[in-house]
Amino acid sequence: MARDMVAWALKALAKGVAALPAGAAAALARGAGWILAHALRVRRGPVLEALARSFPEKTGRERKRLYAEMWRHQALNAMELLRYAGGRAAELSARFEVRGEEIVKAALAQGKGVLILIAHVGNYALLALQAPRLFGYPLAIIAKPLRNPALNALWWELQRQAGVNGIPARNAYRASVRALRNQELVGFMLDQNRPAGQGVFVDFFGRPASTTPGLAVMAAQTGAPVVPVFLHREPDGRQVVEARPALAPPPDHAAETVRAFTAACTKIIEDEIRARPEQWLWLHKRWKSRPPGEAAAAAAP
Repeated sequence: MARDMVAWALKALAKGVAALPAGAAAALARGAGWILAHALRVRRGPVLEALARSFPEKTGRERKRLYAEMWRHQALNAMELLRYAGGRAAELSARFEVRGEEIVKAALAQGKGVLILIAHVGNYALLALQAPRLFGYPLAIIAKPLRNPALNALWWELQRQAGVNGIPARNAYRASVRALRNQELVGFMLDQNRPAGQGVFVDFFGRPASTTPGLAVMAAQTGAPVVPVFLHREPDGRQVVEARPALAPPPDHAAETVRAFTAACTKIIEDEIRARPEQWLWLHKRWKSRPPGEAAAAAAP
């Protein structure tokens, strides 16, 4: 019953936000972002600490500005998703600009499907919903279920309506291989922390970060090329989707080969974040898992 009420409230909110003029909705989102950053100060300490470690050359004032800008972008992301769910998909589609589509087409022409390297940059959720229309190819997304059941149900329904094949992250390998064999694009997030025993440690902003080896292993075993695709928001409201040059799959799935390929993909993500740090989701505990040696040294008397 409670889940049904939350679902009803979410749909009503989406309809209400979609009914607003675009400018008013954006202003409301910016106001919400200001409240989150300056009044509530949500996760301010951890985010500023992560920014200090990642951008030691920036002043404290500059990092506080990045923190506030991050919340403004996250609020705009949420507003855009609500407008999409409320029936404003065409309006949002009109703001998209695609660069590098020929890279995706050339990768698909190899006949192995394409693994799309993505990250929590820009409005990544809106990109997933728009990708089938933008590129004209079937898309599968590997994703973790959201913690809120009502929100999770709404998100998976939006994916289904958009023609996106949502693949639950748990035991996703077989479904992903099937999608690649069907010449689909398979989106793979690579900027989330993995438990130490499940990831490989690679450099990310100068610190070891536990990262899933799944993308490298899947590329090696299927022969599918990897194409990085990122979305960012321009100051005028345009959403720019940019495909980067394809990476050939690793020649094997030996441990060091997988680690090196994962490190190369992570460096691509880092470079994208450095270009627009305010548009990455700094709320995630990206460096939570620590290498065994580091953990042992910290515990030593």
